[in-house]
This record gives sequence, structure tokens and C-alpha cells, in this order.
Amino acid sequence: MKRSMTACLLAVLTLSACTRTTLPTQSRPHDTRSFKAVTPTFTALTGASIYQGVMPGLHGDAAYAIEVPATWNGQLIMYAHGYAGDGPDLKVQAPALRAYWLSLGYAWAASSYSANYYDVQAGVEDTNALANAFPTLTGRAKPTKTLIMGVSMGGHVAGAAVEKETAQTAKNRTTYAAAMPVCGVMDEDYEFQWLGDYTLAAAQLAGVGPKTFPQGSDTYRALLPDILGALFTSTTDPLWQENATQGAKLREIARNLTGGPRPAFELGFRAGYWQKAVLGTGGADGTITGILPRNIYGNATTTYRWTTGATPTAAETAFNAGLVRVTPAQDPNPTLTGKVRYLPRVNGEISVPVLTLHTTGDFYVPFKHQQLYRAAVTAAGNGGRLVQRAIRAAGHCEFTDPELVEGFNDLVKWEAGGAKPAGDDVTTPVVLADPNYGCTFTRGTRPGVDACPAN
Repeated sequence: MKRSMTACLLAVLTLSACTRTTLPTQSRPHDTRSFKAVTPTFTALTGASIYQGVMPGLHGDAAYAIEVPATWNGQLIMYAHGYAGDGPDLKVQAPALRAYWLSLGYAWAASSYSANYYDVQAGVEDTNALANAFPTLTGRAKPTKTLIMGVSMGGHVAGAAVEKETAQTAKNRTTYAAAMPVCGVMDEDYEFQWLGDYTLAAAQLAGVGPKTFPQGSDTYRALLPDILGALFTSTTDPLWQENATQGAKLREIARNLTGGPRPAFELGFRAGYWQKAVLGTGGADGTITGILPRNIYGNATTTYRWTTGATPTAAETAFNAGLVRVTPAQDPNPTLTGKVRYLPRVNGEISVPVLTLHTTGDFYVPFKHQQLYRAAVTAAGNGGRLVQRAIRAAGHCEFTDPELVEGFNDLVKWEAGGAKPAGDDVTTPVVLADPNYGCTFTRGTRPGVDACPAN
């Protein structure tokens, strides 16, 4: 569900009256960054032809790769990669299903995007531009059908690519027949709400919570050893161990913020790699490292709970009273002329089939994304176009090939006129809390995750 604010609440930071104004254009740190597109050096798989190089993108040049099988079925799959860090080099990532797609006769294509960082705007625009350039770059006919699959941040790209707002505002417009976002950011506000909430709660529980916002990344990093020492008895990878006092409270706050009780949550919470990834975002100013012109984070109305009673305990009330409270800036993610927003919206306004996969214990891009996406799609009247599947695993994007293959096959059969495939209920608490939740579409047992009952 999207964050709703009244005009008065949005205006309170900068205006004396409850009057909407158009904010002046504001530059972003991201506007000054430069990158280098690295021409891919993939070797074509047997029986396929590969095309790779550099082409103009939204932010500058972007690298690309396209692979077409000898017996092409006329269809193209665009692959959107996940977050690639903040380095200068832009590199194409090959999809996990590359060989499988080619064996079925599909061509695939992927862009490096023309910028790193969390630049989903470039991801959408550059992926669309590459899809449109397929005939020119390959000398082939225009595809009869184009689908899109994205992973993690690329899931945000894939989800946004089939939104009504994107279709109406993108500089590069492409029509997709279906989308498969996996482990994706399916609510653009929530991901950064989660990162801000968790790092603030951890610092407050450790007794070093900030009194002002933004705290500053350097200040936060200096305090991080004390935060970890107050909350965890062990931070030795691969699995950390929270202590039974403040650490246990943090675990339960995180459980509530990320989707409620469900299998593999605790294993995901203790995964050191992903704890470091989440905790490493602390102290940020809410602009997503300069992607937005203004702060998008807010917790003014959030109540943090580690108990499950009907009302907060005295300790929870005191904890919430002591936390710094933040209101988002007015219009932090504005509409733009001639291109999608800096942080493209995922509103649930879809007109094609969408099938998602998400691991239940994902600590980096939490399972709650699927709950919020379901709510948005249903509110937009498009619930019949969405299938969601829960995978019993703790890691971010920790899918087996059979899980991805099954999801893809079911999606394309559905898009081609077949019956809507089955999915999971991602919103009913009692369903998610069942120890066997996610067994229907999980293929393979992960270490530390209880096996499903034998059929």
C-alpha cells in the first residue's frame, strides 16, 4: 500500500500554510556522476549468434548483449540485472536461464544500464531502448512478442516496465507481453522505509540512536561496532547470533516490519552477509545516495513493536517516544518531462500477466514487498493478472533453477492463452505462519530450512 500523506503533512517542513506548490528543479549528486560502458565478451552458446557492444543510454553509454538461437521462435526476453554497486564500470550480466531460453528458441537481451547506483530510471529506459533497437542491432525482424524478467533491483525494473505510468511517461516506450520480477523491489517507497527503520531501531536499541536526521553515514559507521556489540553475541559469518535482550527485540521488530511470522525468517535475519548489507545503509539522508533530489524516508507514524499484544507495552511506548521522527520532504520523487521518474513507480496498474517469486526469509528485499504489491494490484482492479509464489529460502534471490524454470514456463503458457497458474497467498497471517508455508513451489531443500512434508 502506498504511503498516503495529506497536503498539510507534506507541507509542514517548508510551508507555513497548507498550500501545494511546485518545487523548483533541484540537481542531484547522481547528475554529476560518470560511468564507462564495458563491451561484453560473452562467447555465444552452441547454435546461437551473439551481438554485443555499446549504445547510447539515458545517462550516457550503456553496454549490451543480445543472443539469438539458430532456430529462433521470434520472441525476445529482456533481462534486467540487479544492483551493481557504485563503481564506474557498467557491465552486462547474463541471465541464469540463458541456456534454457535459447534451448526453447527464445532470444534474450540485456543492458548494463547507463549508470550504476540504484538507478532504476536508467534501468527501465535503457532496457526499453535496447528492446526497440533489436532489429537494428541484429539485422533480424522485429520480435513478435517481448517479455521481461528482472532480478532484485531488476525486479523493480521489470515491475515498473509494465506499469501504466511507465507506458505513458517513458522516453523509450516498449510493449511487453508479460513480466517476471523475482526477489524484486515491488514497492519503491517501502524498500527505503525498511532500510531506514531497521538501522534507526538497531541504533536506538543499542542506546546510541541519533537525535537528528540525517545522522550522516560517517557518524553511523563509527558507532556501528558499538551497535553490533550491544545486539549480537556473535557476528562471525556466515550466521550471526543475536543476544536474548536487545538483539531479540530487534529480531522481532524486523519480523513485524518485513511481513510477519513465516518460515526461514530467523535464518534470513541471522545471515551475516545480508545483515551487513542492510546495516551498511545506516545514517543515510533519504535520497538513495543521490538518486532523488529530496528525502523520501519517513517514520512519523510508525510504531515499532517487538511484542504481539493488542497494544504496545510500556517499554515499547518508551522506545518509540525516544526515536528520532522524520517526515519525508515534499514530492521527493517528482514526475519528470519526457522520461520516467527517478524512482519509477510500481502502482499495480498492469495490463499483462505478471508472475513473481520471492524467498520468505529475504532480509535485504523483504517478503513484505509481495504483500504491498498484491495490495496495490488488487486496489487497481488487476488482481487476476498477478500470480505470486513463495520460496522457502533465507537468502536474497536464492532460487534453484527448477523454481525459475517452472515459474517461467507457467508464465508463458498463461500469457499464450492457457489457464492462470496457481500461486501462494502472500497476505493472510495465519497462512504465512504455517511451518509448511511455501512448500507448493519450493524445489529443493536449503540447509537450515525445514524440509516440506513428503507428498
